[in-house]
Amino acid sequence: MLILQERRLSEEAPCPYLPGRTSRFEYFFAHDLDGSDLEALLSTGWRKFGWYYFRPDCPGCKSCVPLRVPVSGFRPSKSQRRVISKNRETDMRFGALRHSPEIFSIYEEHSRDRFGREPELNDFLFNFYQASCPGVQSEYYRGGRLLAVGFLDRSSKALSSVYFIFRSAFAHRSPGIYSVLREIELAGTLDLAYYYLGYHVGGCPRMEYKSGFNPHQRYSWEEARWIDV
Repeated sequence: MLILQERRLSEEAPCPYLPGRTSRFEYFFAHDLDGSDLEALLSTGWRKFGWYYFRPDCPGCKSCVPLRVPVSGFRPSKSQRRVISKNRETDMRFGALRHSPEIFSIYEEHSRDRFGREPELNDFLFNFYQASCPGVQSEYYRGGRLLAVGFLDRSSKALSSVYFIFRSAFAHRSPGIYSVLREIELAGTLDLAYYYLGYHVGGCPRMEYKSGFNPHQRYSWEEARWIDV
């Protein structure tokens, strides 16, 4: 692992998840991580975009809790099996990171419709295609049309979901839940132990779906260990 900038603390800013709170991150920039380097970070609560690695360090708050699914023990719930059924004709393809104007157009639509943001191409490329560790992507098609893309990192023990984007016309098929189910399945096919879902934030409705993949483990910041749920 090549450290480009040592660890620092960001300035405090309004929390994007919980109204009335502030957020702060510990972060650094790095490149050339191998799978073991990445697993050491994921397993202690770090996340990343491009070369930027971060974890929350919010004064007086530990609401952002890392969550991962032990692949061998996972069983989809009844509602998750319904999502699988709704997507019988959805084709998932998995492979190396590859950028295209079509993928950026999905990102633009996703950013505008879900978050009211106008995305910048350079930021998109840095976050998802400026690879600092082993990275892959999943693509979801119906009738030959690309409707969703997942960006993932691959450590020595796990797949880690970085971000997922989809066209609004695909929303009624619960693509976020479907992508997690397929990527957990993929992790098992690759003989990996875990699937990292990122942070679950109690009290934030858009994060609630992450707690529905069972059994799962949550990382205790206080005890520095993973706890079965």
